[in-house]
Amino acid sequence: MANTDARVSFAELTPSIALGALDGRYRGAVAPLVDHLSEAALNRERIHVEVEWLIALTDGQVVPGAAQLTDAEKAYLRAIVTDFDGAGIAELAEIERETVHDVKAVEYYIKRRIAVAPEKLGADTNLPAVSELVHFCCTSEDINNLSYALMVKGAVENVWLPAASALVEQVAGMAREHKSVPMLSRTHGQPATPSTIGKELAVLAHRLGRQVRRVSGAEYLGKLNGATGTFGAHVAAVPSANWPAVSREFVEHLGLTWNPLTTQIESHDWQAEVYADVARFNRILHNLATDVWTYISLGFFKQIPVPGATGSSTMPHKVNPIRFENAEANLEISCALFDVLGSTLVTSRMQRDLTDSSSQRNIGSAFGHSLLAIDNVAKGLTRLAVDENVLLADLDSNWEVLGEPIQSAMRAAGVAGVPGMENPYERLKDLTRGHRIGSAEMIEFVHGLGLPAAETERLAALTPATYVGLAEQLVDEHLA
Repeated sequence: MANTDARVSFAELTPSIALGALDGRYRGAVAPLVDHLSEAALNRERIHVEVEWLIALTDGQVVPGAAQLTDAEKAYLRAIVTDFDGAGIAELAEIERETVHDVKAVEYYIKRRIAVAPEKLGADTNLPAVSELVHFCCTSEDINNLSYALMVKGAVENVWLPAASALVEQVAGMAREHKSVPMLSRTHGQPATPSTIGKELAVLAHRLGRQVRRVSGAEYLGKLNGATGTFGAHVAAVPSANWPAVSREFVEHLGLTWNPLTTQIESHDWQAEVYADVARFNRILHNLATDVWTYISLGFFKQIPVPGATGSSTMPHKVNPIRFENAEANLEISCALFDVLGSTLVTSRMQRDLTDSSSQRNIGSAFGHSLLAIDNVAKGLTRLAVDENVLLADLDSNWEVLGEPIQSAMRAAGVAGVPGMENPYERLKDLTRGHRIGSAEMIEFVHGLGLPAAETERLAALTPATYVGLAEQLVDEHLA
C-alpha cells in the first residue's frame, strides 16, 4: 500500500485549493455571484446597512441631540462600504477572531474608521460624537435579514435573471427558426402525432418564461424592530420617536419591502417563495436538457464538434452531449439546496434559533449550481444543428400516425350525413395497430372510404410531414 503520509498536503498550498467545484473547476461560470452571495459580500452588505442606519438616525433627528451629518461626512461613511476590499476583509476577519461574533465585528470595524475620521475630515467633524449610534437599538438579525435580502435581490436581479432571460430568448429564437421543421412526436416513447421542432422548443421557452416573470416580480422583505420584534429597546431609549414609521422608511430606503410583524428574525417566507420559483425554473430547464439529450440520441439534432475536443477517451467518433448532462446534475443539486432552504428557513423555534444562520450561507451554492446549468445549456444549444433528413426519414417510416386525422375526418363526415363512415376508430385500428404501413396503403384506404372527392383528395395528399396542425401558427402567436 502506498504511503499517503508522504504526499503533499493540498490544504497547506498557497493559493488555497477549493474544496467545492463551484469555487474550483467551475469558478469562471459562477464568479459574478461572488459579488453578491459570498461571505465577503455578506459583510459588505452588513457594513452598508449599518452605515445607512447611522445616517438615517442622524438625518431625521430621530435621536435627540444627535448631530446632523454633512454631505462630506455621509460620503466618508459610505466610502467605508465602497472601499471594502481584500485588506478590509482581512481586517474584519481579525476583529471577528477577537469578538467571536460576526456582526459585532462589523460594528467595531465601522467604529475604527469613525475614530480616525478627524484625520480626513478635520478636527471639527461630528462623526466621533455619533459613534455610539452605530448598531443603535439593533439586534444582529436586524442587520443580517436586511443584508441577506439585499444580497439575494442583487444576485437575482444582476446575475441570475439576466442569464435566465437570455437563455429563454435563446430557446425562443431557436423555436422561431425551426417553427416549420416537422418532427415525429413520441408520447409514451411511441410514434405519435407529428409536431415541429420549433413548436416543441416554444413550449419549453413559454414555460421557462413564466417562471422568469414570477422571479422578476419577487418581493424582498426586511425588518428592523429589535430583539423580539417589539421595538422594546427603541422605545426605552427614545420614547418620543415613531419607531415603526422610522423602520418602514429605512427598509424602503434600502429598496426592500417592510415586514411589520416578526419575531427576532424576519420570517424568511419571501426567500422560500423566490427559491421555489427558481427551483421550478430549474426543473423545467432539466426537462429541456433531457428532451434535447433524447433528440440528440435520435439524430434529430447533430452536435457541431468543438475543434480539438475529445468525445470519448477510447471511441474517437463520439461527440457526447456533455453540456446537457452537466446541466442535469447541477440542476438537481440546485433544486435540492433550494428545497432544503425553503423548508428550513420558514421555521424557527419560538422567537429565534440559529438554524437560518447556517442555512443561509448555502444560498450562493444553490444559485451557483443553477447559474452553471444555465451556462451549460446555453453553450450546448449553440453547438446544435437540426438534421432535417433524419427527421423526414423518421416521419416517412411512420405513416400509421395518420390514423388519427383520417378517423377524425370520418367522424365529422358521418355527422354531416356521409354514408359508410361507421366505426372509424376501429377501422383505422385494424389498419394501423401493430402494422407498418406506407403511403400506398394509406392512400388506398382513403380512396376506398367513399368520402366526397374534395375530402378524399385532401386526406390522400396528407403525409406525416405535413400533419402538423397549427404548430407554426402557435409559435408565431404565443411566443412573444
